[in-house]
Amino acid sequence: MPFPLAHDDPPGLGPYRLLARLGSGGMGTVYLARSPGGRTLALKTMHARIAATTEFRTRFRLEADAARVIGGRYGAQVVEADPLAATPWMATEYVLGPPLDDAVELAGPLPEASVRALGAALCGALGQLHHSDVVHRDLKPSNIMVTAHGPKVIDFGIARALGDDRLTHTGAAVGTPAFMSPEQATGQEHTPAGDVFALAGVLVFAATGRGPFGDGQPADLLYRVRYSEPDLTGTPAALVPVLSRALAKDPAERPSTAELAAQLHDGGGEFADHLPDAVLAEIGRRASEVWQLVPQRLPAPPDQPATVPSADVPAAGGLSRRGLLMAGAGSVLGVAGAGAGVWAWLGRDQPTPGPATGPGYTKPKPGPSVSALKKKKLDSVWQKQISGPDEDQNPEVPLVAGDQIVMVSDAEARGVDAKSGESRWTFSLSFDERWQVASDGARVYRITREEEREKGGMFPKSVSWFLARVDLATGKAGKNLAPVSDDQHNGLDSRLLAVVDDTAYLAISHGKAKKYERQLPWSVVALDLTNGSRKWTDPLPFQAAESDENHFLSARVVGNRLVLLQQMNDGTVRIVARDLRTGKVAWDKPWKGADRRYVRDPLTADDQHLYLGHGPLRALRLSDGGQAWDTSGTRPGKTYGPPVLKDGVLYAVEEDLGLVAFGTGGGKPRWTEKSWEGKSADHLVRPVIGSEYAYSYSITGTFLRAVGLTSHTTEQLYKTSGKKFTAHEKSRTVIASGPDFLAGFPLR
Repeated sequence: MPFPLAHDDPPGLGPYRLLARLGSGGMGTVYLARSPGGRTLALKTMHARIAATTEFRTRFRLEADAARVIGGRYGAQVVEADPLAATPWMATEYVLGPPLDDAVELAGPLPEASVRALGAALCGALGQLHHSDVVHRDLKPSNIMVTAHGPKVIDFGIARALGDDRLTHTGAAVGTPAFMSPEQATGQEHTPAGDVFALAGVLVFAATGRGPFGDGQPADLLYRVRYSEPDLTGTPAALVPVLSRALAKDPAERPSTAELAAQLHDGGGEFADHLPDAVLAEIGRRASEVWQLVPQRLPAPPDQPATVPSADVPAAGGLSRRGLLMAGAGSVLGVAGAGAGVWAWLGRDQPTPGPATGPGYTKPKPGPSVSALKKKKLDSVWQKQISGPDEDQNPEVPLVAGDQIVMVSDAEARGVDAKSGESRWTFSLSFDERWQVASDGARVYRITREEEREKGGMFPKSVSWFLARVDLATGKAGKNLAPVSDDQHNGLDSRLLAVVDDTAYLAISHGKAKKYERQLPWSVVALDLTNGSRKWTDPLPFQAAESDENHFLSARVVGNRLVLLQQMNDGTVRIVARDLRTGKVAWDKPWKGADRRYVRDPLTADDQHLYLGHGPLRALRLSDGGQAWDTSGTRPGKTYGPPVLKDGVLYAVEEDLGLVAFGTGGGKPRWTEKSWEGKSADHLVRPVIGSEYAYSYSITGTFLRAVGLTSHTTEQLYKTSGKKFTAHEKSRTVIASGPDFLAGFPLR
């Protein structure tokens, strides 16, 4: 549960405002925080007294790296981190759900169906880590958060978010005796098999309410782990042989995560359908708690001044109209990014969970029953709980491919029928492969990985990458169309930027592996998909940096140009246009004032111009990058979000007004919205344009507004928790997407 800020806690770190404390311990403090866009986050920091120690800073950075590896499907998605700051910090999604030990304490031992679904999902999480040669080393119930969509593994070495009693006060996250493997307990190397051992212990705990080796002093526990057989009393009979093998003393006798997952669960059904009612109610209560949070700060002790230290962010000035709207709707916006899917699942017809104590609160009864709750009925044609991209980090989403849309997240790509919302296929992705899937509007392409292993070897001898077309009926990759890696460009890291007319455009790294991606040289490459050859290769200007930030924010082929938004080491954004025939830079312009967090939308262009918002609306000539026009003369001082082009008309949301339509020739306004609701339009959210309506997101009430293209007023309101909207013309559907769900609305 959140606690008030201490008197000396800073008001913010990086761009994030602190709201409350979640926990504090020997290594650091975890805060509840909010991003500039209104997203609720958990922000981990390191205590100043150990921040000067190289060892602890390294461990902090390694934790952030491991959290990025596991990604948002199986862990708390890392939004941003700065391990080099005076106070190192890491911002992750705020996970809506209790830790497993709290869930078992609340609901009692979980039924067999819950344990099996939990175990299979955790096998997927560990498999994601192990695939990247990372092991957790400290898997235990308090490090597993139970959400409505599946468990998330957290805490790779810094403070636990729920208080000191769960911290490793020695400052070394080397494991917890009750869940250590025998080899870890004797100081030997901890391999993926050690994580399997710990997972089996966690599942025994979930099924019985106690660990397989009891409790007691650490020395006693370590002895039992090494020499005693696990106590599986109370474990469902069908699970005993499965977990016994995973708890074998010899690591070689334990199953892999894939084998264990297959023995536990067939993967069918929604995870929430397997959870007891009491756990589901607790998930809802925690979501509600974030909505109701009022930031508080404890007073300073009498002998200390009541001043707050300066933070890494400038002091906030007066609130704009949009800021006031955000403040008023803060409780809604705070959870929209982190937990909208929970509310869609729990249902509008269910009682709102009350506070943890006080009148009207009844503690849920423990028990193994699993009964379906009514699902929330929004004003949508369809809605689905689907793991989606993180709204702060993902580039162009979702992808349109024929009659499907493709959702791409850290962990998977999923093909979804745009008309019905039904999933057609999925395929798994390794860490940070959002840029390894692209669509040309009709077909989907992906970068595939092929390994060569020596017989019996644990790690691959060599790895190669290829470009392949995805079968839209099955999601399987077809034959290799072109090699991504070769002797010169080893493709250690690669980004699929765009695919147009049987040519794929990629960014590919080369040179020996480095600690950070930006310490590698990179090139932009064009691959001919008809014969696998390289049309051209052109290197990016090289300037090493200790960063894994992608070089590119958005990409589009238009006319004879490959237009790229490139983020530089200092965080600034440049617009780079390359000649499609040679790959050489035709022009390169800075985008002054562009915030790299908010300019990841698809680029808007026609054969003559590139159109930009995030300030005045501007048109740049594709030929040389010169400015053709901007709106400073016709609408001085006005700010616009990302524009959309439809039938020769340019549409954008003007801050504090609503939708405005412009002619592309000289940027003169054609009409402006007349609705009073337009003042609440979020100008940072890209609108969608149909034949009768323009659709714009309202920051108050979280509505999608249908504004008549003739009446210029709001004619329809659709309740939504989405923050990204895409037009699927073929099915006449507006696709609303968020990190945990998809919904379809009529496109008219």
